[in-house]
Amino acid sequence: MTHTIQFRIRYSETDQMSYAYHGNYAQYFEMGRIEWLRNLNISYKKMEDDGIMLPVINLNINYLKPAKYDDLLTLRTTLLSKPSARIVFGYKIFNQEDVLLTTGESTLVFIDIKKNKPCRIPAFFLQKLTGF
Repeated sequence: MTHTIQFRIRYSETDQMSYAYHGNYAQYFEMGRIEWLRNLNISYKKMEDDGIMLPVINLNINYLKPAKYDDLLTLRTTLLSKPSARIVFGYKIFNQEDVLLTTGESTLVFIDIKKNKPCRIPAFFLQKLTGF
């Protein structure tokens, strides 16, 4: 399952070389995850209101080429495996010339907020994945 978003590198996101600052990529990946969920009609906010959160427990980023100020980027977010207590996403960022700039992967864990312990994927979430 893949979902795609586009966004433009803002001046405030760049370093002195006019490259997107490396620390921003975690936020870009988060934008991709949130929109991936929204595309399935899953609200991360509602999930938290219902007592489930999804903290990142692992993040890997491969910087292949720099993104630059004012580049229009395409971020493809893909579910890499069927989730259980963990969910793993893969990311690919392309520039406006369709050149692959960055790849990444993040692992998140479903946490019961009241118990502050890992839990299985909520049934409603798993149901949304049926057929994919």
